[in-house]
Amino acid sequence: MPDASQFNTDRTHPDLWTITFSNPPINMFVPATIFELGAIMTAIEAEPSVKVVVFQSANPDFFVAHLDVAKAAAQPEVLDLWRDFVLRLSSAPVVSIAKIRGRTRGIGNEFGLACDMRFASRQNALFGNPEVGVGLIPGGGALEWLPRLVGRSRALEFVLSADDFDADVAERYGWVNRALDDGDLDSFVDMLVRRLVSFDREVLGAAKAQINRFGTPTAAELRSSNDMIFPMLNWPGTQTRRPKLRGLGYGVPSDFELNFGRYLPRLGRPDDDDTDTKPD
Repeated sequence: MPDASQFNTDRTHPDLWTITFSNPPINMFVPATIFELGAIMTAIEAEPSVKVVVFQSANPDFFVAHLDVAKAAAQPEVLDLWRDFVLRLSSAPVVSIAKIRGRTRGIGNEFGLACDMRFASRQNALFGNPEVGVGLIPGGGALEWLPRLVGRSRALEFVLSADDFDADVAERYGWVNRALDDGDLDSFVDMLVRRLVSFDREVLGAAKAQINRFGTPTAAELRSSNDMIFPMLNWPGTQTRRPKLRGLGYGVPSDFELNFGRYLPRLGRPDDDDTDTKPD
């Protein structure tokens, strides 16, 4: 397992850990990211004083860009490790909060969904699971979490459109707790955290466990989507769509990564009709 280099953990307050993700230039998730999250989870489980964990990004434009699918496909065991992390995070007697600025797509959105609460910048947060647009399905938990949070029809809109949704829509649909003005986001989360850490850890954990009976997916449900991802890379439609990403700025700072959802409809056009790479 590599040294933890993508996450900075501030443990200034023993009952609160603030964990900042930084994988320049655009906060891509790669296999090393998932290995590191597993190590962080082990540390959280081993520390009896921690009550709240806040996850945030060092990059104001990207909370998490998305998974680097090619690198993950070369290490397919990472999806098992990802599922293990998600289940441990959601069941731990620790309150996890995602404080979201910037784009959070694909596994980034699924990371947020696995946290107990999500708070987003109204001016600077976008959410998306673009997988259908590149010939895949979300495999990191979106298909299991979203219907529980927002209902079947809204989950279908979100997943099947593969589009980007702003924080106000995310709040209205129920997949973030609140959208707040960017200048108020930090102070609101800080106030909530101070309130939470004033309570007993055992009681927080017990209440969370009881609520989890009605709102968390099982390991088998998560695995059913995990297991579909890498075989789908061999589907003809997927093999047609994915190469088109390479010329659009995939995985690097680009207009494509800033506006992923707007570009996706063009990936399905025949090559002789795909004369313009700009989004509609």
